[in-house]
Parts: sequence; structure tokens; C-alpha cells
Amino acid sequence: MHSATFVLLASVFLASSVEMVEALTIVVAVGVTRGWKSALEGVAAALGTLAALVVAIGPALVHYVPLSGLRVAVGGLLLVFGMQWLRKAVLRAVGLKAKHDEDAIFTEQVAELSAQDRPTKGRDSTAFAVAFKGVFLEGLEVVVIVLTLGVADHRLGLAAAAAGAAVVVVAIVGTIVSRQLAGVPENALKMAVGIMLVSFGSFWAGEGVGVRWPGSELALPVLVAVYGAVTWVAIAAVGRERRAGVEVA
Repeated sequence: MHSATFVLLASVFLASSVEMVEALTIVVAVGVTRGWKSALEGVAAALGTLAALVVAIGPALVHYVPLSGLRVAVGGLLLVFGMQWLRKAVLRAVGLKAKHDEDAIFTEQVAELSAQDRPTKGRDSTAFAVAFKGVFLEGLEVVVIVLTLGVADHRLGLAAAAAGAAVVVVAIVGTIVSRQLAGVPENALKMAVGIMLVSFGSFWAGEGVGVRWPGSELALPVLVAVYGAVTWVAIAAVGRERRAGVEVA
């Protein structure tokens, strides 16, 4: 497997896994509180809508947008996404930003849903809507990542397959562990995804403006290593500033 293909698969799979863990917390809360039938109907509707977006937008981008311009735009978008993920991951790593507590989110969702009346028969519109919204909103970022990574590298099918695999894996693990989601190393995953997104963003933005990377796609693992080292240095530096009492923006 080419290095670029591996980085693509890993980026999409990890990003999708992180977002789907957050969505799963909401779905499990809805299922155990309001019933699984309407919750799963909401999940199915959201996944269908997200898949339709990929099918509708992806081929149009491939066929009608010039590749060089597309790679510049995609590279810039991935850099923005990746830097946001990395910034939050670094702040969480040094304790300046609270980490996601899936158990706390679960408890809050259960309390909110339990306070609302349930229908005696038929579809529970509240359960359907909450499950749909949770999966759809978390999945939108996955769709953006699938489209940007897949279209720019002409591997849309591969990127979509990696996202689908992440959904299946998270669903299976979620079925087994149910509420025990707090142990998922979410911040480490987000940091890894951020590094990969920034690496892809740099690679494609550079190619779009005419940069010839040494070794072509073999430059991607090097970029991942460089950004990984920069992230490690940033964590160490921010941690020292925090211990010294310096305010970090």
C-alpha cells in the first residue's frame, strides 16, 4: 500500500471514529431512555442523508472543478480543519481545555430526555429527532473530510469506504460496551487526525501552486513526522508556560 493511501485511510477512519463516538453517546442515551426503534430510525435517516451528500457532491467536484484549483482549495480547508483540531488537542493535553467526558454527556442527555413525555404508541418524534440531529451534525464534519481528502486525491470511493468502516466499528464496539465510552482516547485520536489533516493540507496546497515535493507522495509521511514533532514541541512549550503561570491564548 502506498504511503499516501495509508495516510488517507488512517485520517478518514480516525476522524470518522472520533465523530461517531460522540454521536453514539447521544444515540445510546436516546435508546435507553426513549426506546431503540425510533432512535435507530433517526440514525438510519441521518446516515442515508449524509451518504446522499457524498454521492451528490463528490462526483460533481471531480468532473467539473480543475484539479489544481481544487487542491489549493482543499489544502487550505484541511489546514484550517487540522489546525483547529491540533490547537484544541494541545490545550487539552496540557489541561487548559476540558476533555470530552462522554459519561457526563450521556447523563445530561438522559436527564433531558427523561423529563419529556413519551408517546404511548407510534414513532417517538423526540427520540427520532435527537438521534437524527446527533448523527447528522457529527457526521457533517466526516462528510467534509471524506469529500476533501477523497476528491483531491481521486480516491473518493476509498475515503467513503474508510468512513463507512469507522461507522461499523464504532457501532459494534458501542453495542458491546454501551455506556462505557469515557475510556476512548479521544484527545489522542483528535491529535493524530489533526496532524494528518495538516500534512495533507500542506501537501495538496503545495501541489496546487506548483510545488514539487521530493519523492512525490513519499513526502507525506515526512510531513506527518514533522508536524508530529512540532506538536510535541508545542505541548512541551505550552506546558512550561502554564507551569510558569503565563497566560496562554
